[in-house]
Amino acid sequence: MSEYQHIHFSIEDRVARIALARPPLNVLNIAMMREVGAALDECARARDAVAVVFEAAQDIRAFSAGVAVEEHVAETIYQMLQSFHDIFRALEDLAKPVVAVVDGAALGGGCELVAACDIVLASERSRFGQPEIKLGVFPPIAALLLPRVIGERRARELILTGELIDAPEALRLGLVNYVVPPAQLEQKTQEVLNRLRELSAPALEMTRRALDMGRGWSFREVLEQVENLYLNELMKTEDAQEGVRAFMEKRKPAWRNR
Repeated sequence: MSEYQHIHFSIEDRVARIALARPPLNVLNIAMMREVGAALDECARARDAVAVVFEAAQDIRAFSAGVAVEEHVAETIYQMLQSFHDIFRALEDLAKPVVAVVDGAALGGGCELVAACDIVLASERSRFGQPEIKLGVFPPIAALLLPRVIGERRARELILTGELIDAPEALRLGLVNYVVPPAQLEQKTQEVLNRLRELSAPALEMTRRALDMGRGWSFREVLEQVENLYLNELMKTEDAQEGVRAFMEKRKPAWRNR
């Protein structure tokens, strides 16, 4: 397998595992997101693989605390958004079942990655949320996927307020499939993967494509519209720029409402 700096990647026993490995909190920067994209390209060439697993590397305290705010500035915002959204485009093209194994925080971009997965296993200490609104921005992927996953009303509330939820609430809403003690997380993961290993890779792929067709809208087309709103309208407001600056300067933002 290829060598990566910010992730660990392996394909064993028909399962590809992408372990996010950027301590302390797996904050996703451009370089890391591009590595995830390259790993997904390798997954596409593994025709007999039945699943892709996203997880945190050992001893890292979060699944992912989100996308790097310091790259949310004018010089890098286009590359940052493209690198992040390319992961979701690749997952749609790949059409293999995607499993998330969450132990700790899955916030912002980390929660969006969870929302894009087919099966999610979480430890009892996990937390989820989309706090982007507190920086004066919104999460494009969550705006598309979260209402479909957990329902329109609750998704709107989480995205509009930035509220965080615990694992039991995520289970109740349908954001995760299983909640177990941390010590049992890998065992439960293997139970799920073993069920997938008994199945045909092409059959799983076609089934996932059929499920995506059932959405009734083109993910790529709608994402393009949302990206345009984000980059060419939202990011040109004074408040979006202030929110990012305030986060990096560790102070409360002074909104000007323009």
